[in-house]
Amino acid sequence: MRSDRRSRLPIAGFHRRLACVCALVFSLVGCAEKPPADDPDAVADYEQTNDPLEPTNRVFYAVNNGVDTVILRPLALTYGAVVPRPVRTGVRNVLTNLGSPIQLANDLMEAKPKRAGDTAMRFLLNTTVGLLGVFDVATSMGYPDHDADFGMTLASWGVPEGPFLFLPVLGPSDPRDAIGFGVDRVIDPFMWIGNGNIPAIHDLKWAWFSLNAISARERLEDPIQQIKKTALDPYATFRSLYRQHRAAQIETMKADSSGTVPAYSKKTSD
Repeated sequence: MRSDRRSRLPIAGFHRRLACVCALVFSLVGCAEKPPADDPDAVADYEQTNDPLEPTNRVFYAVNNGVDTVILRPLALTYGAVVPRPVRTGVRNVLTNLGSPIQLANDLMEAKPKRAGDTAMRFLLNTTVGLLGVFDVATSMGYPDHDADFGMTLASWGVPEGPFLFLPVLGPSDPRDAIGFGVDRVIDPFMWIGNGNIPAIHDLKWAWFSLNAISARERLEDPIQQIKKTALDPYATFRSLYRQHRAAQIETMKADSSGTVPAYSKKTSD
């Protein structure tokens, strides 16, 4: 009985955390107020930064920065120092390969059949020839990786991003991406595997989550430290870079119409 209860904790705990994140997102959005129209400078700054909750966001940034300094960064530095680069690359490839089902689902929901086909082939090739994803053989065979998540899917459906948010643990985000993160976790098959009497699966899931975070933080060490050392306002720099990066990802996704309208089907009039 005890092992069964333990094996169910990741899903139950995740649902509670997801509910808390959603409640936080909607409560913060509900507090956003646009400056009065008789203050044009404030209105212009509001529209440019899209950060009406800046005081609250800065508090969460400070909290996250403290957690990163004390816990995540030391773990990431240790990981980078102890684990050889080829092994770290293989780990990153495996983690990327495990995310293929989420990527494929979003490719389909974004109505991108060519991208969906590439994702399916990448998963097949890297899982087999690439030894469970350790080696990214699919890229060299003409199936490059691309970004796809439910936040981008919502953007393709016309859902606006909403105000900038800096969320606990998740970091830079917005209501659309925060909801997208939650949906991606729900549709992730890995979340639902082994929810019976398999304690080892429970431990494996937590190891996967932890390794994913540490691997991502290790790769971002240089740019993060560069920003903290050189930027006059690191928070504003992270905010700007995040919004630019997401806008570029979404624009690339929308512009990729490969396979949606085959060239041979187009008729030209003479």
